[in-house]
Amino acid sequence: MTPNPPPTPLPLAPLTLEGAAALHQMFRFRWSEWKRLSKSEQTEVASEVNRVLGALEQSPDGQSALFSMLGHKGDLMLVHFRKTFDQLNEAEMTLAQTRFGDFLEPATSYVSVVELGLYESTVKLQAALAERGVAPGSEEWEKETEAVLTQQRKAMHPRLWPEIPPRRYLCFYPMDKKRGEDKNWYAVGMRDRQRMMHEHGLIGRKYAGEVKQIITGSIGFDDWEWGVDLFADDPLVFKRLIYEMRFDEASAVYALFGTFYIGLRIATADLGRWLSGTLAGWPRE
Repeated sequence: MTPNPPPTPLPLAPLTLEGAAALHQMFRFRWSEWKRLSKSEQTEVASEVNRVLGALEQSPDGQSALFSMLGHKGDLMLVHFRKTFDQLNEAEMTLAQTRFGDFLEPATSYVSVVELGLYESTVKLQAALAERGVAPGSEEWEKETEAVLTQQRKAMHPRLWPEIPPRRYLCFYPMDKKRGEDKNWYAVGMRDRQRMMHEHGLIGRKYAGEVKQIITGSIGFDDWEWGVDLFADDPLVFKRLIYEMRFDEASAVYALFGTFYIGLRIATADLGRWLSGTLAGWPRE
Protein backbone atom coordinates (compact mmCIF):
# COMPACT_ATOMS: atom_id res chain seq x y z
CA MET A 1 0.00 0.00 0.00
CA THR A 2 1.34 3.41 -0.96
CA PRO A 3 1.59 5.62 2.13
CA ASN A 4 -0.22 8.94 2.06
CA PRO A 5 2.10 11.87 1.42
CA PRO A 6 2.78 14.04 4.45
CA PRO A 7 0.54 17.12 4.67
CA THR A 8 1.93 20.35 3.27
CA PRO A 9 3.22 22.41 6.21
CA LEU A 10 1.41 25.64 7.02
CA PRO A 11 3.15 28.90 6.09
CA LEU A 12 5.23 30.24 8.97
CA ALA A 13 5.09 33.95 8.10
CA PRO A 14 1.97 35.89 9.11
CA LEU A 15 0.02 37.76 6.49
CA THR A 16 0.92 41.44 6.27
CA LEU A 17 -0.53 44.55 4.68
CA GLU A 18 1.77 47.17 3.17
CA GLY A 19 0.94 50.83 2.62
CA ALA A 20 2.89 54.06 2.40
CA ALA A 21 6.60 54.07 1.59
CA ALA A 22 8.59 55.84 4.31
CA LEU A 23 11.95 57.59 4.47
CA HIS A 24 13.63 59.04 7.54
CA GLN A 25 16.56 61.37 6.86
CA MET A 26 18.83 62.55 9.68
CA PHE A 27 21.26 65.38 8.97
CA ARG A 28 24.01 67.34 10.65
CA PHE A 29 23.88 71.00 9.73
CA ARG A 30 27.12 72.69 8.66
CA TRP A 31 26.81 75.66 11.01
CA SER A 32 30.30 77.00 10.41
CA GLU A 33 29.65 77.29 6.67
CA TRP A 34 26.22 78.77 7.27
CA LYS A 35 27.61 81.49 9.52
CA ARG A 36 30.02 82.57 6.81
CA LEU A 37 27.11 83.61 4.61
CA SER A 38 25.94 87.21 4.63
CA LYS A 39 22.53 87.96 6.11
CA SER A 40 21.10 88.52 2.63
CA GLU A 41 22.46 85.17 1.43
CA GLN A 42 21.02 83.41 4.46
CA THR A 43 17.64 84.98 3.77
CA GLU A 44 17.78 83.91 0.13
CA VAL A 45 18.70 80.30 1.01
CA ALA A 46 16.03 80.11 3.72
CA SER A 47 13.34 81.50 1.39
CA GLU A 48 14.14 78.92 -1.27
CA VAL A 49 14.08 75.96 1.08
CA ASN A 50 10.88 77.20 2.74
CA ARG A 51 9.14 76.98 -0.63
CA VAL A 52 10.59 73.54 -1.38
CA LEU A 53 9.89 72.07 2.05
CA GLY A 54 6.42 73.61 2.10
CA ALA A 55 5.62 71.80 -1.14
CA LEU A 56 7.02 68.52 0.24
CA GLU A 57 5.07 68.97 3.46
CA GLN A 58 1.79 69.17 1.55
CA SER A 59 2.56 66.88 -1.38
CA PRO A 60 -0.52 65.33 -3.05
CA ASP A 61 1.34 62.00 -2.97
CA GLY A 62 1.96 62.00 0.79
CA GLN A 63 3.39 64.15 3.54
CA SER A 64 6.74 65.28 4.89
CA ALA A 65 7.56 66.72 8.29
CA LEU A 66 10.62 68.46 9.73
CA PHE A 67 12.01 67.90 13.23
CA SER A 68 14.79 69.50 15.23
CA MET A 69 16.81 66.68 16.78
CA LEU A 70 18.03 66.52 20.35
CA GLY A 71 21.56 65.35 21.13
CA HIS A 72 24.66 64.63 19.07
CA LYS A 73 23.11 62.23 16.54
CA GLY A 74 22.03 65.01 14.23
CA ASP A 75 20.45 68.44 13.88
CA LEU A 76 17.49 67.93 11.58
CA MET A 77 15.28 64.96 10.77
CA LEU A 78 12.94 64.80 7.79
CA VAL A 79 10.20 62.19 7.68
CA HIS A 80 8.52 61.44 4.36
CA PHE A 81 5.50 59.25 3.61
CA ARG A 82 4.73 58.68 -0.08
CA LYS A 83 2.78 56.31 -2.30
CA THR A 84 5.89 54.78 -3.87
CA PHE A 85 9.64 54.47 -3.39
CA ASP A 86 10.08 56.49 -6.59
CA GLN A 87 8.30 59.41 -4.95
CA LEU A 88 10.49 59.06 -1.86
CA ASN A 89 13.57 59.34 -4.05
CA GLU A 90 12.08 62.36 -5.79
CA ALA A 91 11.57 64.09 -2.42
CA GLU A 92 15.14 63.22 -1.44
CA MET A 93 16.58 64.60 -4.68
CA THR A 94 14.40 67.72 -4.61
CA LEU A 95 15.90 68.76 -1.30
CA ALA A 96 19.43 67.90 -2.45
CA GLN A 97 19.10 70.32 -5.38
CA THR A 98 18.52 73.35 -3.14
CA ARG A 99 21.31 75.56 -1.84
CA PHE A 100 20.15 74.61 1.64
CA GLY A 101 21.03 71.03 0.77
CA ASP A 102 24.68 72.07 0.54
CA PHE A 103 24.64 72.67 4.30
CA LEU A 104 23.16 69.26 5.14
CA GLU A 105 25.52 66.41 5.97
CA PRO A 106 23.71 63.04 6.04
CA ALA A 107 24.07 61.36 9.43
CA THR A 108 21.90 58.33 8.73
CA SER A 109 18.63 57.35 7.09
CA TYR A 110 15.99 54.66 7.20
CA VAL A 111 13.91 53.19 4.36
CA SER A 112 10.76 51.20 5.10
CA VAL A 113 7.08 50.75 4.29
CA VAL A 114 4.04 51.00 6.56
CA GLU A 115 3.26 47.45 7.68
CA LEU A 116 0.37 45.91 9.55
CA GLY A 117 0.89 42.34 10.75
CA LEU A 118 -2.21 40.14 10.64
CA TYR A 119 -1.37 37.45 13.15
CA GLU A 120 -4.93 36.94 14.38
CA SER A 121 -6.41 36.86 10.87
CA THR A 122 -3.65 34.48 9.74
CA VAL A 123 -4.29 32.00 12.57
CA LYS A 124 -8.07 32.07 12.04
CA LEU A 125 -7.78 31.69 8.27
CA GLN A 126 -5.28 28.85 8.42
CA ALA A 127 -7.37 26.98 11.00
CA ALA A 128 -10.53 27.33 8.92
CA LEU A 129 -8.84 26.23 5.69
CA ALA A 130 -7.06 23.32 7.36
CA GLU A 131 -10.34 22.14 8.89
CA ARG A 132 -11.85 22.03 5.38
CA GLY A 133 -8.83 20.16 4.05
CA VAL A 134 -7.66 22.98 1.80
CA ALA A 135 -3.98 22.48 1.00
CA PRO A 136 -1.57 25.39 1.61
CA GLY A 137 -0.51 26.93 -1.67
CA SER A 138 -3.46 25.54 -3.59
CA GLU A 139 -5.59 27.75 -5.83
CA GLU A 140 -8.42 27.77 -3.27
CA TRP A 141 -5.97 28.61 -0.44
CA GLU A 142 -4.52 31.55 -2.39
CA LYS A 143 -7.96 32.80 -3.45
CA GLU A 144 -9.32 32.86 0.10
CA THR A 145 -6.12 34.42 1.43
CA GLU A 146 -6.39 37.24 -1.10
CA ALA A 147 -10.05 37.76 -0.13
CA VAL A 148 -9.02 38.26 3.50
CA LEU A 149 -6.25 40.65 2.50
CA THR A 150 -8.61 42.66 0.29
CA GLN A 151 -11.13 42.96 3.11
CA GLN A 152 -8.44 44.00 5.60
CA ARG A 153 -6.95 46.57 3.19
CA LYS A 154 -10.30 48.33 3.03
CA ALA A 155 -10.80 48.22 6.78
CA MET A 156 -7.22 49.35 7.53
CA HIS A 157 -6.86 51.98 4.79
CA PRO A 158 -6.36 54.96 7.16
CA ARG A 159 -3.61 53.08 9.01
CA LEU A 160 -1.90 51.95 5.82
CA TRP A 161 -1.81 55.49 4.40
CA PRO A 162 -1.42 57.60 7.55
CA GLU A 163 -1.13 61.32 7.89
CA ILE A 164 1.83 62.48 9.97
CA PRO A 165 0.25 63.27 13.34
CA PRO A 166 0.38 66.96 14.36
CA ARG A 167 2.13 66.18 17.63
CA ARG A 168 5.01 68.12 19.14
CA TYR A 169 7.54 65.28 19.60
CA LEU A 170 8.70 62.28 17.60
CA CYS A 171 10.57 59.22 18.86
CA PHE A 172 11.89 56.96 16.10
CA TYR A 173 13.83 53.72 16.51
CA PRO A 174 14.52 50.54 14.52
CA MET A 175 14.24 47.05 15.98
CA ASP A 176 14.67 43.34 15.23
CA LYS A 177 13.30 40.10 16.58
CA LYS A 178 16.05 37.74 17.76
CA ARG A 179 17.20 34.94 15.53
CA GLY A 180 20.09 32.49 15.83
CA GLU A 181 20.41 32.98 19.59
CA ASP A 182 19.22 30.72 22.40
CA LYS A 183 15.83 32.37 21.98
CA ASN A 184 14.81 32.61 18.33
CA TRP A 185 11.57 34.40 17.37
CA TYR A 186 11.59 32.77 13.95
CA ALA A 187 11.61 29.28 15.46
CA VAL A 188 8.49 29.95 17.57
CA GLY A 189 5.17 28.56 16.36
CA MET A 190 2.56 30.81 14.77
CA ARG A 191 0.04 30.58 17.62
CA ASP A 192 2.61 31.46 20.27
CA ARG A 193 3.82 34.43 18.22
CA GLN A 194 0.21 35.53 17.75
CA ARG A 195 -0.41 35.31 21.50
CA MET A 196 2.68 37.34 22.35
CA MET A 197 1.93 40.04 19.78
CA HIS A 198 -1.63 40.29 21.09
CA GLU A 199 -0.34 40.80 24.63
CA HIS A 200 2.20 43.30 23.32
CA GLY A 201 -0.53 45.27 21.57
CA LEU A 202 -2.69 45.48 24.69
CA ILE A 203 -0.03 47.64 26.35
CA GLY A 204 0.07 50.03 23.40
CA ARG A 205 -3.72 50.43 23.46
CA LYS A 206 -3.51 51.80 27.00
CA TYR A 207 -1.60 54.79 25.58
CA ALA A 208 -3.82 55.33 22.53
CA GLY A 209 -4.95 58.79 23.59
CA GLU A 210 -1.44 59.99 24.42
CA VAL A 211 0.69 58.63 21.62
CA LYS A 212 0.23 57.82 17.93
CA GLN A 213 2.26 54.86 16.68
CA ILE A 214 3.20 54.02 13.10
CA ILE A 215 5.02 50.74 12.43
CA THR A 216 6.99 50.29 9.24
CA GLY A 217 8.59 47.13 7.86
CA SER A 218 12.14 47.25 6.53
CA ILE A 219 13.12 43.63 5.86
CA GLY A 220 14.96 43.78 2.54
CA PHE A 221 15.06 47.59 2.64
CA ASP A 222 17.35 48.50 5.55
CA ASP A 223 19.61 47.04 8.24
CA TRP A 224 16.86 46.39 10.78
CA GLU A 225 13.53 44.61 10.41
CA TRP A 226 11.06 47.24 11.60
CA GLY A 227 10.96 50.95 12.29
CA VAL A 228 8.78 52.50 15.00
CA ASP A 229 7.51 56.08 14.99
CA LEU A 230 5.89 57.42 18.14
CA PHE A 231 4.26 60.87 18.09
CA ALA A 232 3.18 62.66 21.26
CA ASP A 233 2.82 66.10 22.82
CA ASP A 234 4.51 64.94 26.03
CA PRO A 235 7.89 63.23 25.48
CA LEU A 236 7.70 61.41 28.82
CA VAL A 237 5.04 59.14 27.35
CA PHE A 238 7.76 57.57 25.16
CA LYS A 239 9.68 56.49 28.25
CA ARG A 240 6.62 55.15 30.05
CA LEU A 241 5.28 53.23 27.03
CA ILE A 242 8.58 51.69 25.93
CA TYR A 243 9.59 50.84 29.50
CA GLU A 244 6.29 49.05 30.18
CA MET A 245 6.55 47.15 26.91
CA ARG A 246 10.02 45.90 27.84
CA PHE A 247 8.38 43.60 30.40
CA ASP A 248 6.07 41.72 28.05
CA GLU A 249 7.32 38.43 26.63
CA ALA A 250 7.66 39.55 23.01
CA SER A 251 10.03 42.34 24.04
CA ALA A 252 11.72 40.91 27.13
CA VAL A 253 12.73 37.67 25.40
CA TYR A 254 12.86 38.42 21.68
CA ALA A 255 13.29 42.15 20.95
CA LEU A 256 16.51 43.89 19.91
CA PHE A 257 16.46 47.69 19.75
CA GLY A 258 18.51 50.01 17.58
CA THR A 259 19.39 53.68 18.04
CA PHE A 260 16.69 56.02 19.34
CA TYR A 261 16.14 59.45 17.77
CA ILE A 262 14.13 62.26 19.38
CA GLY A 263 12.90 65.31 17.49
CA LEU A 264 10.77 68.40 18.07
CA ARG A 265 8.52 69.24 15.15
CA ILE A 266 8.87 72.60 13.46
CA ALA A 267 6.75 74.06 10.70
CA THR A 268 8.83 74.36 7.56
CA ALA A 269 7.72 78.00 7.25
CA ASP A 270 9.49 78.60 10.57
CA LEU A 271 12.82 77.10 9.53
CA GLY A 272 14.29 80.60 9.52
CA ARG A 273 13.64 80.84 13.25
CA TRP A 274 15.44 77.54 13.76
CA LEU A 275 18.40 78.85 11.75
CA SER A 276 18.56 81.88 14.03
CA GLY A 277 18.52 79.71 17.15
CA THR A 278 14.84 80.11 18.02
CA LEU A 279 12.71 76.98 17.85
CA ALA A 280 9.14 77.58 16.75
CA GLY A 281 6.27 75.91 18.54
CA TRP A 282 3.95 73.26 17.12
CA PRO A 283 1.27 73.84 16.10
CA ARG A 284 2.73 76.96 14.57
CA GLU A 285 2.48 79.90 16.95
